[in-house]
Parts: sequence; structure tokens; C-alpha cells
Amino acid sequence: MAEFSFELNDDQKGVRDWIHGFAADVMRPAAAEWDEREETPWPIIQEAAKIGLYSLDFYAQQFFDPTGLGIPMAMEELFWGDAGIALSIVGTGLAAVGVLANGTDEQIGTWIPQMYGDADDVKVAAFCSSEPDAGSDVAAMRTRAVYDQAKDEWVLNGTKTWATNGGIANVHVVVAVVDPELGSKGHASFIIPPNTPGLSQGQKFKKHGIRASHTAEVVLEDVRVPGHCLLGGKEKLDERLARARERSAKGGERVKNAAMATFEASRPAVGAQAVGVARAAYEVALDYATTREQFGRPIIDNQGVAFQLADMRTRIDAARLLVYRASWMAANNKPFTSAEGSMSKLFAGETAKKVTAQAIQILGGNGFTREYPVERMHRDAAIFTIFEGTSEIQRLVIARTLSGVHVR
Repeated sequence: MAEFSFELNDDQKGVRDWIHGFAADVMRPAAAEWDEREETPWPIIQEAAKIGLYSLDFYAQQFFDPTGLGIPMAMEELFWGDAGIALSIVGTGLAAVGVLANGTDEQIGTWIPQMYGDADDVKVAAFCSSEPDAGSDVAAMRTRAVYDQAKDEWVLNGTKTWATNGGIANVHVVVAVVDPELGSKGHASFIIPPNTPGLSQGQKFKKHGIRASHTAEVVLEDVRVPGHCLLGGKEKLDERLARARERSAKGGERVKNAAMATFEASRPAVGAQAVGVARAAYEVALDYATTREQFGRPIIDNQGVAFQLADMRTRIDAARLLVYRASWMAANNKPFTSAEGSMSKLFAGETAKKVTAQAIQILGGNGFTREYPVERMHRDAAIFTIFEGTSEIQRLVIARTLSGVHVR
């Protein structure tokens, strides 16, 4: 087990500086253009693939870092560059985590490489869980997967929404209901291979922020996939469902569903993304405050500005420490007994919204224009209190974990 430390080692610092250089030199100059275009920045993703930043090997190295700090460090630097482009680069990771959390070794080895492709033929993947009537309320999910025993195939029908890379992905990971009577306990995850008939892209959303990231509905109409596309395999699923039925009949302990396993594993990483956006806005505001003069002196000479910057930096550092703690715990198989993963995502997401709003205030009228990046950063920050569990859901998870009471 790695000792808990807030300090990055020399190897981690080298990786951090390498990512920072890519974020500063490649992502930031292109950020405003792709935000306006609201299109997937394929050329930027390809540049990331050419240097090995967008690859299975890179994320595997960070994922298996025994300190747990590899992934949050990488996420913070990429999202410091630009949130929309960064999400286009890391969005595949959520689908990969879905396979890692629920799949067999064979499934991991087969499907994750196909999610990324290579530098000459870049691919992306999508994790599809939310539905028009089932976002935070996963028990309301309607997408169904029915097993055709004669053909050893699963047949999926339903509509997914808010899917990053949905419809343009090479591989889709879809969460579906296999036993409606068990509610959220009757869910399972499925791989939808490339070019599978019946899967199509629905509405593409025009968004407030993270506009360079593709978000769309995914429609499944009699989509048939082989039995081996059920993540974890049917034997494991049958055992899990049997336990869930038994515990449900006894009113026993809760059984985690496939979507929740993915979200719990990824929440600290999302918190790190929010830290990156907050840090970027803080740095712009600090630079502006030290160079912008009013009444013959820099505006940072005013307590009203200086104290805001002090609070911004304090919240950013506190958020990062919460993210690092949760990431270290996850890497060292320490359970989130106080919902530490949700704590990190909650506080970091709220910090990103607050800090980017304060940055606009410090820049005044300039901050409200697209001539300065804090306007875009503020729009991007709004997503961090919404996706992968709203702030309200995070508080619910934390409250239930601390109290043992099923708070509603």
C-alpha cells in the first residue's frame, strides 16, 4: 500500500508538466474556436493520440498508479487547458471505467483497445446510462435487455440521453434493465460493438458549456448483441440477481447496480476536472488583478478583490486535497465509509462554479465578454454540479452514508 502523501513524485511531476505543455500549446489556442463550432475537435484528439496522451497505455499507467494521484493530476491539467476539448479527450474514459468496473479480463482486453483506436485512426467510446425520465433516479430506467436463449443474444430497446460521444462512438457501453422487479438492482451493462444494427444517434444537444464535447441521445431499436457482450458474463449476472432477490425479500442490504459502480469509481476524477477549471479561472483573475489599474493602482490593492482571490485559492486547494484523498483511498482499496468520493466531487464542483463566477466579477465588464476566457470557463463549470450525480445527489449519498438513514 502506498503511503498517503500530498506531494507528487518526480515521475508524476514530469507527466504533469508534459500534459500541461500540451494543454497550454495545443488546447488553449484552439479552445474558443471549438467552443463556437460546437463540434468534436478530432484534430486535437488526434494530436493527443500522436504523442500518446490519448491512448489506453497512458490511462492504464495513470489508473494503476499506486498513489492514486495519476488520474486526478492528469485530469486537472487537461481541464486547466479547456474543459470542452478535455472532455472530448477523456470522455472515452467513462466507458472504459464501465468495462473495468464490471467486465471480465477478456472483455477488458477485447473492447477497451477498440474504444481508442490509434493515432492514424482515432476512435471514441460512449457510456450510456441516463434516460429522458431516468437521470438521478436510476430506478426509473426503461431501457430493456431481454435474453434470447436460443441464439445466445441479448436484445436491447430504449433511448439513452446525455451520452458523451453518443452516436459517434466506435463502442457504446449501455446500462439496461434485465429484471424490472428488482428496480435499480436489476440492471446490467452491455457492450454494443461497432456498426451494430439498430443503434442510432438521436438528438444532438446544443449546450450552455463544454460545447466542444459531443452530447447526444442514443436510440436502441431491437439491438442484438452476442451473449459475451454482457459485462461480467451471464453466470455472474444470474448470481447477482439471485442475491438481490433474496436480500430484497428479506429487506436486506442494498446491492450496487452497474451504473453506480462506474460513477463511484469516476467521481474523484470528475472532481479533479472541476479543480482544473477553477484553477484556470483563478490564474486569469490573479493576473488581471495584478496588472489592471484603477484610480492609479492595481485593483489587487483593494481588499474586496484581494480577499476574493484568497478565498478562491483556499477553496481550490481544499478541493484538490479532497480529490487526492478519495483517489488514494480508491487506489488502495479503502472503502468510502464517509462517502469520500462524493465529497470530493461535490466540493470541487461547487468550487468550480463559485470560483469562475468570482473571476468574472474581478474582471468586471471584460469578464462578461468572450475576449477573456473566464466567460467560457464559467459556462463550462456549470456542468460539474450536474453530470455524474448532481450536487443534490452527492449530498444525499453523503447523508445516507454518514447516518445510515435512507434520507429522501
